Amino acid sequence: MTETTPYDADRARFTRQALARLVLCDHAVDVADGAAALVATENDPDTGPGGRVSQANQLIELAERALASAVIYERERGASWREIAQYLGIDPSEAEGRFAANLGGWHAAFDVPYRLDETGHKRIPQLPTAAYDPAWACEHLDRWAHLQRIGNETVSSGLVMAAPQEDPRQ
Repeated sequence: MTETTPYDADRARFTRQALARLVLCDHAVDVADGAAALVATENDPDTGPGGRVSQANQLIELAERALASAVIYERERGASWREIAQYLGIDPSEAEGRFAANLGGWHAAFDVPYRLDETGHKRIPQLPTAAYDPAWACEHLDRWAHLQRIGNETVSSGLVMAAPQEDPRQ
C-alpha cells in the first residue's frame, strides 16, 4: 500500500526516535493510570472477588508493553543489544530474541502504515497511535503531564525532530 495516510505530513516532522519516544510516553501513561486505579479503595465493595488481581495483572501487561516500547526507543537512539541486555539482566542474544518481533513490527509499520480491514474500506493503523498521529500524541501527553504536575517541561519539548524539508519550488 503506497497510498498516503492523513497523518503522513505530521509524522514526517518527527524522527523515528521521537516517534518511538512518544509511543513509550503513551504506554507509560497507561501504566501510571492503571497503577492509580489500584490506589482508590472506595469501589472495593463493588468489585467482585479477585477483581483487584485482575487489575494488577493488567498492570503487568501494560508494563510489558511499555518495556517493549522502551527497547524500541533505545534501539532507535542507537543502544546496542548488549547495553539493553545489561539493564534487563540477560544475555544480549536473549534480549534481541525477546524483542526482535516488536522491533520488526515497528520497522515494518513504516513501510506499510496501515492495512485494510476485512471489508477493504477501513484503514487499520499498524503503527501505535502515538506514532501514527504524533500531533494528537503531543497534545494528549503534554496535557496529561501538566495535569499530573510532572516536571516544568512539556513531553513534546524534549523530542528530537526531523530536519525541515526544503521546498523544491524555491
